[in-house]
Amino acid sequence: MTYMFEYPEYLKIKLPKKLSSHYPSYGLYRYKEKNSAETRKELKATGIPVLFLPGNAGSYKQVRSLGSVALRKAENIHNKFHFDFYSIDFNEELVALYGGSLEKQTEFVHACIKVILKSYKGQKGAPSNVAIVGHSMGGIVARALFTLPNFKSTLISLIITQATPHVAPVLILDSYLIDFYTTVNNHWILNEETLRNITILSMGGGFRDYQVRSGLTIVPSLGLYNNTLNVVTSAVPRAWVSTDHLCIVWCKELVLATVRAFFDLVDHNTNQITMDLKKIMKVLHHHFVTYSEKDSEDNPETSVSFPGSTATWSEINTYDWTYNSPQFSARLPKASYFILPLPSEEELYSNLYCRTTNLESSDWIYGCTLINQSVCQEGIDLTGEAELLKMYKIVNFNVEKYRSFSHFVIHVSKARVNKQFTMECEYLTVKSRTMSTPITNVLSFGASVHRVLINSTGLIHYVQLQDFNKIYQAFEIHVESQCQSLHGKRADVYRFHVPWSHEDSVVTTSVPSSTVIYAKLHRARPENDSSVPELQLHTTRNCQYEITIRTSFCQVLGQLFRFHGVYLPTYVVANILLVFGRQLIHLHNEGNCLDFTIALHAAAKPYKVIPFVNLAAFLLRYEWFQDVWSILMLPENDILILNEQGISSSAISILLFLFGTAIVHWSGIFFSLLLKQLSSLWSLFQRPSVVKKENGLISRQSSCVVIFFIIIIWTTCGAVALIFGYFLYLLKVISLQASVQAMKGILNLAPRVETVEKIPTSSSVKEEEGEGEEEEEDTSGTASDSPEESDQLNLECPNWLSLSDVDDAVDTLKIYITILHLLNWMMLFSAPSFIYWLKNLRYARRLNPDPCDIVATILVLTMGILINSHSTSVKRSKLLKYTARIQLILVIAMAAFGLVHLYRIPYFITFSLALYALCCLI
Repeated sequence: MTYMFEYPEYLKIKLPKKLSSHYPSYGLYRYKEKNSAETRKELKATGIPVLFLPGNAGSYKQVRSLGSVALRKAENIHNKFHFDFYSIDFNEELVALYGGSLEKQTEFVHACIKVILKSYKGQKGAPSNVAIVGHSMGGIVARALFTLPNFKSTLISLIITQATPHVAPVLILDSYLIDFYTTVNNHWILNEETLRNITILSMGGGFRDYQVRSGLTIVPSLGLYNNTLNVVTSAVPRAWVSTDHLCIVWCKELVLATVRAFFDLVDHNTNQITMDLKKIMKVLHHHFVTYSEKDSEDNPETSVSFPGSTATWSEINTYDWTYNSPQFSARLPKASYFILPLPSEEELYSNLYCRTTNLESSDWIYGCTLINQSVCQEGIDLTGEAELLKMYKIVNFNVEKYRSFSHFVIHVSKARVNKQFTMECEYLTVKSRTMSTPITNVLSFGASVHRVLINSTGLIHYVQLQDFNKIYQAFEIHVESQCQSLHGKRADVYRFHVPWSHEDSVVTTSVPSSTVIYAKLHRARPENDSSVPELQLHTTRNCQYEITIRTSFCQVLGQLFRFHGVYLPTYVVANILLVFGRQLIHLHNEGNCLDFTIALHAAAKPYKVIPFVNLAAFLLRYEWFQDVWSILMLPENDILILNEQGISSSAISILLFLFGTAIVHWSGIFFSLLLKQLSSLWSLFQRPSVVKKENGLISRQSSCVVIFFIIIIWTTCGAVALIFGYFLYLLKVISLQASVQAMKGILNLAPRVETVEKIPTSSSVKEEEGEGEEEEEDTSGTASDSPEESDQLNLECPNWLSLSDVDDAVDTLKIYITILHLLNWMMLFSAPSFIYWLKNLRYARRLNPDPCDIVATILVLTMGILINSHSTSVKRSKLLKYTARIQLILVIAMAAFGLVHLYRIPYFITFSLALYALCCLI
């Protein structure tokens, strides 16, 4: 966590009147700290501009961590140069769920960049560009700047994104969102050569980021130019942790790495961020990939000359060597050098591995080019090739690459040694240290185990995990170490390394110990890659390591939900539509409607849906079928999109379908109980009435309500009308539930009468009581002789109630409940638009653009009919049979086209309900 040293302040920048009036809900701020701004006037708008773009529902105040640490860093270098951090207030808009404002945000950022750079005009060495840090959706807005027609790419020097979903939106809830992404990604891919001077660093939060999985944070690219760097925070040196979606903004280790990179990127001749692409990539690679602790500005392989008389030289004639520094002494020489001769080509050693702890020297390993009597006179500094790995600084040199050297030189400086340190080196053959093991089957559920035993005589070992390349694979790796004789405290470092992306995870443990490592992937292996993940063990000599690998069922489930959880709504709605179709088929064939749960058990069959979707995806490999697909003007099959990301599987589709079935089952039970409770409460305030069979579908009252809702749609927001219509329909269902319960109560009294064909209702009871005649005049008289029982008949209904009336009312209620299940999801899909409209109501009355207007208009007209519909009129419909059969076709189409593009689901629901409304009319 980043701590504050002074009170933060956010100075609002005055924007041009035209700009502020066009974007009234947005603003531009500059970060400052009270005491710093008051005591150092030179820090006012004279530094290097950095613009922070918040993400989905993000605040402009999130710039605080970067701004505060940058101010402290500037003080440490006596303010030779400093950074001015700006931040944009996007009114905390939900742009990850509503894409209609992304273009507006992009245009506002462009205008703000011009305002920022204009404020520096007239100053010596005024900046001509800004660096951008974008969190979440702010990163995609930063890349979208380059799609604007009048935008100059020279205005941006560097883009750093934090947990930004570059590949695709997490949830595609409207077409504006996916259209925006398509425009941005296509522009960057098609213009990759033109934009090759724009460097992008993308950081993913790792497995703790449950909102944006790190596989989506990779910048789409053809890979023709080395101008993008994608990392996961668990692999960032000196951080080595996963962060959640918000923590990545203020995580101290990541903030320090970002600020240090900014300061190292400054060109001291201009006091602005350098435009040298190679230097930018070297600095970013230094701070976010390896971190050798050597100044990233230095040449990693500079020539050096060694002192002879003031230093001691020792030649190491063994291929494994350990040096423990003595206690500090004033009589120690100023510097010590240890030279290690390279093995001959006849020897089988392939690598030199060295590691050190507590060595504070910034230059500590060299390659010797000129040696005289065991004293190296000239050499090349190789410290830049070192890597920081937890408590170790390590190098792992391929000997063949350094055959031009006669020796490797290790340098220990007295001035740099403040405490005891350890240096360990060895020549090794990588093949002899590498063990390969097959992984356990995912379906083994942890019952199958693979074991690897290592008797360590060296410092590093590799365990390759064969056939580990799918995202749904997840394993629990248990490493147990035992040592016979151990002097002092020792520590091991285990690193799970994924060769095709920077997503390593590092674990530190003591020796001996028992450690658990969870191995899983953020991204599937690319098709043209044959590498395999490996477990790197930086071990202690003379210890035994037992490695146990088993499938982790919980982690597999976690991977499935991480990658496929966003597709569950499609399968849930698909199950509801199958229930709806089954109820209509039974209503047509048998004359009555099945209960929701019974219909679900009868209709929810994955084999009715999944094979057809996969068959279409398979046939799309052939050109003739692609031509047919194009002629029909069908959109891209969503399964192909998942195939491109390497996360598609037929087994997973079936599993998700079953998960959807379970969700629908339990939600149906819960919703049924809830409706019963609400109907009981409704009966306390409203007298229930008998459901009429023949009731006008289009009444004057319902027509006025429909017209009112349409006016709301075209003057405010479609989601508002949908929400009002939903609650109106919910009240109708609650009223119908209360009426059905009352009608069943009347029929329960029938057995008390010996010969009863029809049961009189409240009107006849009142007449008999009013005349004051006999309690029972004939066998067809009242069905109750007690005041309590006659109170139960206090219904406003026709004179006689039959069993068929109750059955028809129950069938009507069952269909109403199923339709209400579908409307529940309509509300969920329209909620982001409603929240966005409500949040910006003081700035604009109408939502523009409105992703719900067309669907809302059709659905409001449909609900005007459905709210007065009855099962008896549906039974007589000529379209009932076809409407029931079409539901399965809709489900297959939705699974093909609405799996990724969730915004298409409301269209399928609306079409289904519109067909049912036609059944009520025809």
